[in-house]
Amino acid sequence: MDEKLQPVRDAVLKRNPGEKEFIQAVDEVLESLGPVVSRRPELLDASVIERICEPERQIIFRVPWVDDAGKVQINRGFRVEFNSALGPYKGGLRFHPSVYLGIIKFLGFEQIFKNSLTGMPIGGGKGGSDFSPAGRSDEEVMRFCQSFMTELYRHIGEYTDVPAGDIGVGGREIGYLFGQYKRITNRYESGVLTGKGLSWGGSLVRTEATGYGTVMFVQDMLASRNDTLDGKTVSVSGSGNVAIYATELAQRFGANVVTASDSSGYVHDPKGIDLDLLKQIKDVERGRINEYVERRGGSAKFIPSGKGSVWEVSTDVALPCATQNELHGKDAKALLSNGVVAVAEGANMPTTAEATRLFQNADVLFAPGKAANAGGVATSALEMQQNASRDSWGFDYTYDRLREIMRGIHDNCAASAEDYGLPGNYVAGANISGFMKVADAMLAQGVI
Repeated sequence: MDEKLQPVRDAVLKRNPGEKEFIQAVDEVLESLGPVVSRRPELLDASVIERICEPERQIIFRVPWVDDAGKVQINRGFRVEFNSALGPYKGGLRFHPSVYLGIIKFLGFEQIFKNSLTGMPIGGGKGGSDFSPAGRSDEEVMRFCQSFMTELYRHIGEYTDVPAGDIGVGGREIGYLFGQYKRITNRYESGVLTGKGLSWGGSLVRTEATGYGTVMFVQDMLASRNDTLDGKTVSVSGSGNVAIYATELAQRFGANVVTASDSSGYVHDPKGIDLDLLKQIKDVERGRINEYVERRGGSAKFIPSGKGSVWEVSTDVALPCATQNELHGKDAKALLSNGVVAVAEGANMPTTAEATRLFQNADVLFAPGKAANAGGVATSALEMQQNASRDSWGFDYTYDRLREIMRGIHDNCAASAEDYGLPGNYVAGANISGFMKVADAMLAQGVI
């Protein structure tokens, strides 16, 4: 890290003790900005970097609700409105027991740069709760969502803050949240939430966008080396929305996707993942990944959690699409020994700093999440456009817009890395490109 940025890092560490994911995200950005502050010293003079590391607003609230047994449950809700220099705060809601303030701040900080990279007029934010929808009835999920929105509604709006889904928050949860917002405000404000159902303001391609966008970015990286996904073996972690649609588009581009996983373990299917079966088990039945092997048969194998890593499977391209810090240094070494040529983060910061360095030192194409998985929020912004104009676009048109945005993100990252003497470094390129747009807006808007 550039010595001029070390005091910024020290201040962030002192102000946010124990929030390791947030500190990790800040470190990754600061390590890229040395060449920027050397060229643009006024950014240090105006304390732009210190300001960008401090959220504009952090909201924490109690969420009481009643379960099916009549017992009162208490969860904690969060919304971190991190930076609005480019537009209203935009970022998902995560419902998972692991959620605490540090996770939300890490996600919100990443969202600033991710949203900037899309070229859309949206700022960065994130929210969620330590509530888990897993194992809960629809009625319990509804009561929780209604209680959550009863507090959150006063902090959001289509010109203020526009939440979406994330882990644990899908179409069902967005529906309950939107219904309660409409009930409280007496307004049909379609643009206040994205990820809505298609019949009431949602956008085609939004479901597929994060996974599709990740694969589009991989195609563009490979094209920079005169290569394609066609014929490549691909390993994917996770079996949620991002993993499923990354698998779908990779298969469409001619790749053989051979893995999927959840918290119980992973499956290896050398003949290629049966996507219809995976969707039935995970999307429809909300089952466990081991059921895939029981119903698939053949050479497919299930490896329980703790008995092996999905990254031990020989592969050309790795797509970590599950959760943060899932791919460690030892996993990177396993992938490198098996000849991996490209890695793209479908999840948010799924690769540890050590693993990222190993990939970069080995000249493996590596796409950070803030660039590779920006397709989801880009399509959310397209949903906001449709809501604002009372319009609805077709699948092909929206897909083409997404493809255009992802190609623009790739090209801007590559160009920024080249401009600052770091050719091929997509991490630095994404951080610099995303940062500069926000920093210039902050300078223009004064000390706020």
